[in-house]
Amino acid sequence: MVLAALSVLSLVCAATADIKVVRHVSRAPRSLEPAVIPEAQFVVPITSTAPRRKSKKSNLSSLRKQASPNNTVVLEGADLDQEYLTNITVGGQSFTAIVDTGSSDTCRKRLVALAATVSIPLRPPTFKAFPKVSFNISYGDGEFLSGPVGFDTVSVGGLSVTQQEIGTPDLAAWNGDGVNSGLIGLAYSGLTSVFNTTDPTKASSKNHIPYDPFFFTAVKQGAVANPFFSLALNRGPLTGYSATTGAPSNKDAVFFYYTVDVDGYTFTGSDKLTTKNNNTILDSGTTLNLVPTKVAKAYNAQFVPKAKLDKDSGLYLVDCNAKVPAFSVTLGGKKFPIDARDQILQAGTDDDGNVVCISGTQDGGEDTPDNVFILGDVFLHNVVSTFNIQTNEMTVTRRKKY
Repeated sequence: MVLAALSVLSLVCAATADIKVVRHVSRAPRSLEPAVIPEAQFVVPITSTAPRRKSKKSNLSSLRKQASPNNTVVLEGADLDQEYLTNITVGGQSFTAIVDTGSSDTCRKRLVALAATVSIPLRPPTFKAFPKVSFNISYGDGEFLSGPVGFDTVSVGGLSVTQQEIGTPDLAAWNGDGVNSGLIGLAYSGLTSVFNTTDPTKASSKNHIPYDPFFFTAVKQGAVANPFFSLALNRGPLTGYSATTGAPSNKDAVFFYYTVDVDGYTFTGSDKLTTKNNNTILDSGTTLNLVPTKVAKAYNAQFVPKAKLDKDSGLYLVDCNAKVPAFSVTLGGKKFPIDARDQILQAGTDDDGNVVCISGTQDGGEDTPDNVFILGDVFLHNVVSTFNIQTNEMTVTRRKKY
């Protein structure tokens, strides 16, 4: 089918392999002609949500702190950040797994609440071990997930790949969410977590062994006709879907997150603002939009009554019944409006039991060349995002109002 869509170049926070600091490299958007996207071969329903993983929060925080001035507090995301779950099978066994455009690992784990270090034997009989390596994610507070690596058949929504490299943590000291037991990461191999050591304490960037995430394997094996997938996230109880319809072109680069160049933000008074930085991640695991400081300040002043910046949390608080100002994100010269329903979010209650609401568009830091901003679910609820892993392009399609 033909979609009135915009193709936007996505360089995914590219960096040369010998540079530790991840830097975004910008290129001009390609033709703005409508994109032709075939009907999906496989459609995967998003079944539910779960709180964002600590590893994801830590990765984004570290990335953004690298570029932030010393006097800027990096907003990691709100406690209401959610990740999206779907059903998968590994070696014929069924699991609930996170589908995430901001992660890359394919792993299968038992995410139950763990108060102490425990062993969790989960590998099916079809699992083929990858010797002398390990899967490892460690956190500064002592929590960790680690275990063997191997290969198995992985199926998602009817799409199956064989010999998919997966991590199988069987040693954990981690407070899980009690809901999901796996991950289907859709970003690039630079974010995978396999290391050339069997000792988790020795895992480092020097012995990191990147591997092909699930969808990259599907493309290489010819399991899909085209090298791109689409993601549509709904607000409310119907959480959305991921649809598949089908290696980075720069061999000297390491790719991480999916990013887009934002031309600008449109709202009352925005004509007086100019933005310099275009390092913006599209992330299905972050609820809020994190935009340049001056954009967030000017936009939140347009709520009636005005949103107020809470110094303790770093968040703009807003009256739950406030009048929401119109807001659009411009990509490649095309405006993508955000529904007003996405711009006021309930964030909990105060000490008196009153509901506290926050703005969906928050301060992501100063507009410096190396800062990184995020368009989260507040934006993604309003578009269908199609990711082409061979051309490193994204097609953003405006959704009908729902």
